[in-house]
Amino acid sequence: MQSPTTTITATIHNSNLTPNFPPKFPPNPLRFRPEFFNRRSITSMTSTFDRFKVNSKLDNSTDEFLTVTEYAGKGGANVGDDLVVLFTHLEYAFKKIAALVASPVNSSLGKSSGGGQAVESGRDKPKPLDIVSNEIILSSLRNSGKVAVMASEEDDAPVWITDNAPFVVVTDPLDGSRNIDASIPTGTIFGIYNRLTEIDNLPTEEKALLNSLQSGNRLIAAGYVLYSSATILCTTFGSGAHAFTLDHSTGDFVLTHPDIKIPPRGQIYSVNDARYFDWPEGLRRYIDTIRQGKGKFPKKYSARYICSLVADFHRTLMYGGVAMNPRDHLRLVYEANPLSFVAEQAGGKGSDGKNRILSIQPVKLHQRLPLFLGSPEDIEELESYGDVQQTVNPGYDV
Repeated sequence: MQSPTTTITATIHNSNLTPNFPPKFPPNPLRFRPEFFNRRSITSMTSTFDRFKVNSKLDNSTDEFLTVTEYAGKGGANVGDDLVVLFTHLEYAFKKIAALVASPVNSSLGKSSGGGQAVESGRDKPKPLDIVSNEIILSSLRNSGKVAVMASEEDDAPVWITDNAPFVVVTDPLDGSRNIDASIPTGTIFGIYNRLTEIDNLPTEEKALLNSLQSGNRLIAAGYVLYSSATILCTTFGSGAHAFTLDHSTGDFVLTHPDIKIPPRGQIYSVNDARYFDWPEGLRRYIDTIRQGKGKFPKKYSARYICSLVADFHRTLMYGGVAMNPRDHLRLVYEANPLSFVAEQAGGKGSDGKNRILSIQPVKLHQRLPLFLGSPEDIEELESYGDVQQTVNPGYDV
């Protein structure tokens, strides 16, 4: 069976694209070209665009865009050179995945050779596009020289990369890949820890696992990338949450949403309502109450559900409310922990329905749990219903 990488290469060669390399791209139709306008029209356009200008500087001192590398360095978080280097390589991986997701080639890679059942370790059965995304991230982490261990949703066990490197990276390389054929948003989730130097004397396999099973309280950075109408990298270094949008004209992620604050309460809930009759009594009462406007917030809630964790969480972060999966389905290490860290840095909460996510100690790499993310008042109200974790799991196969 051919590897996904071989499939991509063969597809490109069969399309006769190689003889005309490098390609000649047409002029960017969005580029502002003053020679096409007289001075009066330029003044008018500038005035018009100023009203829609996005301030990307935390100090409001300039209109220049701040890139994620500049922000991570002395321009913002000042996290240190090693983490800046790591983020530079992560950015490269995210751009490659964004291009792959948007490519015509992915129509074949997005399909699985079988159903979506989990494999023995508890992982979902990987699809070729998941595997390629995983390889892209692993290659970038190797090239950075800054990562000792990578733990991924696509690997049964953590991968030891570089001795004495300072960081550990956990990741879901391509969340929501089953939605690729329908062009529904997908995403990458990641978290970064410091390497546990006190266990360096242990065997490689053992120290790789222990480094990957750190509590979410020990995260030093985390984030997600949303591949949608725009490619958005939302990240935190432990001092607020900030979102950077990929500028395709320069190839940079530029700061467009500084210091994100999730509303204390929203008016949107995100969950698969088709599972209503499998839910526990507490969760059903909560949903029935808020959508009738009879909860602590006296307005009726609306339902919005994409079935793509990154997309549902991103909307919740922007507008408030709660995004949830009440059954033991989402992974603590590389989904729940990183997203909960981002949520808390934006003033929100991450819970399993009873406990704060970041306080839970992982015991297995692919450990699953219920996940509730969102506005602090919404999460507190939901938890007050007590019985919100779904224990009935008929084994949905979609």
